[in-house]
Amino acid sequence: MIPSLIVSTGSATHPGNRRPLNEDSLLASAPVFLVADGMGGHEAGEVASSAVIEEFSRFIGRPDLTLDDVRTALSRARDAVEALSTSGNGRAGTTLSGAVIASVDGMGYWLALNIGDSRTYRLSGGELEQISVDHSVVQELIDSGELTTEDAATDHRRNIITRAIGAGSTGEADYWMFPAELGDRMLVCSDGLSSELDDARIREVLMSEPDPQTAADLLVDEAVRAGGRDNVTVVVADAVLVASKPGRPLQADDDIDADTRPREAAAGGIR
Repeated sequence: MIPSLIVSTGSATHPGNRRPLNEDSLLASAPVFLVADGMGGHEAGEVASSAVIEEFSRFIGRPDLTLDDVRTALSRARDAVEALSTSGNGRAGTTLSGAVIASVDGMGYWLALNIGDSRTYRLSGGELEQISVDHSVVQELIDSGELTTEDAATDHRRNIITRAIGAGSTGEADYWMFPAELGDRMLVCSDGLSSELDDARIREVLMSEPDPQTAADLLVDEAVRAGGRDNVTVVVADAVLVASKPGRPLQADDDIDADTRPREAAAGGIR
């Protein structure tokens, strides 16, 4: 089977400057590119994030996934994390954000998912777009007009999330599905990156460094040097071949059909 989307990846993680334990986990192997930011303390967060990533690791090597595949994995991951809490590992929980490779009529698509305040971005045509919507108290205040984006960066409630996998949360994930374009660069990160670097600086790094592994290393290093108040994790996935027609990979000199251009990812995504 000819893959609908082929990617080149890079990833990096660091515990930061203030925490002895890195509770983040990541997966950067086709067709799955995810970051999970654990919470709960006493190693519960580390175990929770690892349990979720382990569930999605079952898909490594598949050419693509469906929405049902992702939802089933999330359901199993939630059961695994809830079992940690009942087995004495405290109130274990984790965020989860990222993208998986999907296919529609043989053409390459991104299927993005998010629960919590880790983030998924897309750099396309020089523009950096945050695909995911934070499930956090400050994001709700921004949406209601009670808080500006600038003030949210320093608000004392910025670390309070409203949805998670585990930690007593029953909130569901949001999903977005959109056609992939040749040259897309997907960035998935824990809030240890987005709380230290603004979107403008993140875009500058992604634009300046063509190698995805080097870009991931640079982003993590800069976030640590900027303060490193939390664990920092980054996954970068570049679309290097995209099927523009069923069964045929898109070549570098092909024109991209108008109907394969990404539509706007609306807040809330697919339900």
